[in-house]
Amino acid sequence: MDNQTQLLFMGIGMVLLLASLIGYVLKRRAGGPNSVIDNLNARINAWWVMVLVIGFAFWLGQGAVILLFYAVSFYALREFLTLTPTRRSDYPALVAAFYLALPLQYVLIAINWYGLFSIFIPVYVFLLLPILASLGGDSKHFLERASKVQWGLMIAVFCVSYVPALLTLEIAGYEGRSLLLIAWLVIVVQISDVLQYVCGKLFGKRKIAPNLSPSKTVEGFLGGIALASLIGG
Repeated sequence: MDNQTQLLFMGIGMVLLLASLIGYVLKRRAGGPNSVIDNLNARINAWWVMVLVIGFAFWLGQGAVILLFYAVSFYALREFLTLTPTRRSDYPALVAAFYLALPLQYVLIAINWYGLFSIFIPVYVFLLLPILASLGGDSKHFLERASKVQWGLMIAVFCVSYVPALLTLEIAGYEGRSLLLIAWLVIVVQISDVLQYVCGKLFGKRKIAPNLSPSKTVEGFLGGIALASLIGG
């Protein structure tokens, strides 16, 4: 980890210390349970965990960062497919998704094979999975079942893998500092989460998906995205 990255994490740590102190003071002044303050403190604690885990991976180096996001993809894919009804005939496709497509995607990123990791899942894996699923001879809801595994890989593996893929970028004048790109991305995403929460509390009226996320509002979503885009730009 270079000096700039160390200074960045020190700055983040100081901000989180200040946020934790503010959350503690607000909780003491509330004198009892308060959903808004409790939610704020829960978010701050979650940020501490994320910063410590990501900081440790950064300290170990690029390989550790790739392994970290591999683990994120693994658990995200597992969570996605746990919610997806499957049949016994889907097992070959599921095994290929977890033990072939997932690790190979990150290996290709680790060896910087851009020409393949950019098309591996959306082209080759998309063709392979329905073939494997058909080997079981079960045609009931075949297209639906195959597409769920495919898009689970797209969301949980392909999209997430492009975060460590930032390490493969070569920007003139910033050689050897590609880790800062990932740090900046994570910071902007977390700022967006905070701004969506704040905008939702201040201006939120219309719920986006009341049954899925009762606290998310259209105003909070648009405000958070707009402000985070200005900060990130």
